[in-house]
Amino acid sequence: MTETTDRHRAPRATGLLIHDAARYDLLVWLFTLGRERALRERILGFANLKPGETVLDVGCGTGSLAIAAKRHVGPTGTVCGIDASPEMLARASKKASKTGHEVIFRNGAAQALPFPDGQFDAVLNTLMLHHLPRKAREQCAREIHRVLKPGGRALVVDFAAPAYQKKGLLAHFHRHGHVKPGEIIAILDEAGLTIVESGAIGFRDLQFVRASVPG
Repeated sequence: MTETTDRHRAPRATGLLIHDAARYDLLVWLFTLGRERALRERILGFANLKPGETVLDVGCGTGSLAIAAKRHVGPTGTVCGIDASPEMLARASKKASKTGHEVIFRNGAAQALPFPDGQFDAVLNTLMLHHLPRKAREQCAREIHRVLKPGGRALVVDFAAPAYQKKGLLAHFHRHGHVKPGEIIAILDEAGLTIVESGAIGFRDLQFVRASVPG
């Protein structure tokens, strides 16, 4: 299911937008050497999702992580994915339909999430923060805090090392950016979130930061 219209329509997104959905999935396959499912499950393990929870995937791309999250929260849980690219959302909706999982996909910007305050138990933000300029990252962090319930948690995952230090097949097709873990921690802290844990995902140069809303 994709919802592309909303009375609280977000402003135009800033930063790097990726619209070639098929190429994006190919890059993910190359990056993981075909082990993307294992990586998704590793990431979701840090989110500690529970049946019946409400989850938001910010910058959901082609929807693979959101669909996997739906399996974790089960039929009583709700998963929403938001992305600035209609092409990404169209592919995400097709994936969800094929798997039989009901995931709500909406078009919008990470720095102005089209959701009410305190709606989600968990917010995921994976491999997209590096696409945003500093100001938009700060806005995104504040929005994550806003839409989380008291006691809710956020999981941010991103590349930690500069792309120019990396070589190989993936670098031939795509040069990704990076965000230092210390910067992610600072941004979440400034947004009012409490840092719970941070460290290596255990896959290439990916790092995670887990934070929570006081209360």
